[in-house]
Amino acid sequence: MKVRILITGGGSGGHIFPLVAIVKQLQQLAVKSNLELDLRYYGPQDIYTSYITREGVEARAITSSKLRRYFSLKNFIDFPKFVFSVFQSLFKIYWFMPDVAFSKGGPGALPVLMACRFYSIPVIIHDSDAVPGLTNTVSSRFARQIELSFASAKKYFPTSKVVKVVGNPIREELLNYVSLDPIGAKERLKLDPKLPLILVLGGSLGSVRINNFILAYLEKLLSKYQIVHQVGTANLTDVKKTFAAISRQMDPKIKKRYYPYAFLENKYGEMLAASDLVIARSGAGTIFELAAFGKSAILIPLPESARNHQQMNAIEYSKTGAAEVLEENNLSEGVALRMIDKMIKNPGVQMRQATLKFSKPKAAEMIAADILSLVR
Repeated sequence: MKVRILITGGGSGGHIFPLVAIVKQLQQLAVKSNLELDLRYYGPQDIYTSYITREGVEARAITSSKLRRYFSLKNFIDFPKFVFSVFQSLFKIYWFMPDVAFSKGGPGALPVLMACRFYSIPVIIHDSDAVPGLTNTVSSRFARQIELSFASAKKYFPTSKVVKVVGNPIREELLNYVSLDPIGAKERLKLDPKLPLILVLGGSLGSVRINNFILAYLEKLLSKYQIVHQVGTANLTDVKKTFAAISRQMDPKIKKRYYPYAFLENKYGEMLAASDLVIARSGAGTIFELAAFGKSAILIPLPESARNHQQMNAIEYSKTGAAEVLEENNLSEGVALRMIDKMIKNPGVQMRQATLKFSKPKAAEMIAADILSLVR
């Protein structure tokens, strides 16, 4: 039996990486069920699209636009783009006519889902955040099923709909490193196995403000810890220049404890396993990856995140006792450095247990099974 599945979503790693995890589970379930899959991705073509296509999924570009719920001159530009993308989706979906469509939300997804509604194609959506995005809020009205990462997001969706809390999908290649102990992981990465490791993550694109904080207090931090720092592709050159300038007076032994990376891709799983503390933004993908690895974390929400969802993500996760929330305006020596020292010295067994309890490592498998269950 041949099954045609359309997936959509995009705009960031937080949209695409869960899609990759779900695609792999769909492929595995198809083999077990003796199904022939025809998987296609319709969405914005950007730096993340290659992660989908390398899984054997055919990609089709849909013009991306942003619908703003506030006055902005950009709406006058994006609205015509949105209308065009609806007709674009109608045309492309007509020639594919999938049995079911799945959306992770984000730019470019809504016109695809509106076209699916026109053709009466069953739709299932997933929202990663504690506060859902506009695309999922709108598309929930005609979605057959709604999947969530946070239980607190239920209140934003119609009570008449089928709503399931499944967690956030995590890539299988990351989960392969969950059982790796920190000392062993440090040795594999040729890091000092006896020195606490701080892993700094600023989201898939990095964070200039977090980068600046780390660099401002780098010498003090390196006197006690080693740091692996994902700075973002666009920020790597600036970070290296700044580090070169501030490290001239550093002890050579301390200087070697800092490892800046543009983006942790192939090493990310091992770095998570090796870390003793993670400092990160509070995107849902990051939070559920931390939970799967049982890692203590300091979460720094992005103030400009849509509907302040990163703040709400961090608050929901911190309720479990698994993390501390640090506002950007508290990125100072007095507050932030004391918090770092406290959490590394007293990691706490209860905090680790809280992370593992929060974790839902089967999310991708559950979503894949639900997608196939909607095939007509």
